[in-house]
Amino acid sequence: MKSYVLIFIHVLIIGVILTSISVASEVDEYMVLDANVQQTENEVAFDKMMDVLTHQRCMNCHPNDNVPKQGEDRHPHYFDMARGKADKGFQATRCATCHQEENNDYSGAPGAPHWSLAPKSMGWQGLSRTEIARIVLDPETNGGKSNEELVKHMTEDELVLWAWEPGIGVDGNPRELPPVSEEEFKKAVEIWFENGAVIPSK
Repeated sequence: MKSYVLIFIHVLIIGVILTSISVASEVDEYMVLDANVQQTENEVAFDKMMDVLTHQRCMNCHPNDNVPKQGEDRHPHYFDMARGKADKGFQATRCATCHQEENNDYSGAPGAPHWSLAPKSMGWQGLSRTEIARIVLDPETNGGKSNEELVKHMTEDELVLWAWEPGIGVDGNPRELPPVSEEEFKKAVEIWFENGAVIPSK
């Protein structure tokens, strides 16, 4: 009887040891995998920046045609508004006729300084994030801007920053904000450019 008890104890000890080894192995494997998938600082900054640039607050004025978009569903602008001269509409239908220097909460018309469409060469709709980034960085399409000028435009231009103060729509409800805060966006832009503005491969 005594020998059976000793055998049982030995089997129990071996089982505990094997279980410990198995758990340790799983933890090591998990930790290695986690390290492999961790994004670089550049990739995190790029994703945050693109979360904003591809949001309708930005995309509505970066159409790939001559028609500005509006609303959360990015529908074509009412009243047949179009790009017109210098991206600011036509003489009888200029953007500034309705879009003043600030939001008009009585009419629901959004407003910010120099309201206009982005240049046609900066049309982003339908493009991937990496394609948008290439257009942003290319002086041939971005209006000849250097990286320093791009950072200034994206972090200081009042029309860009309007995205975080979009006011209310004609239905009286607040317009949707970008998914990243203004502070986080500015920091992401600065980090991405400081790291060489490297476009992730995917």
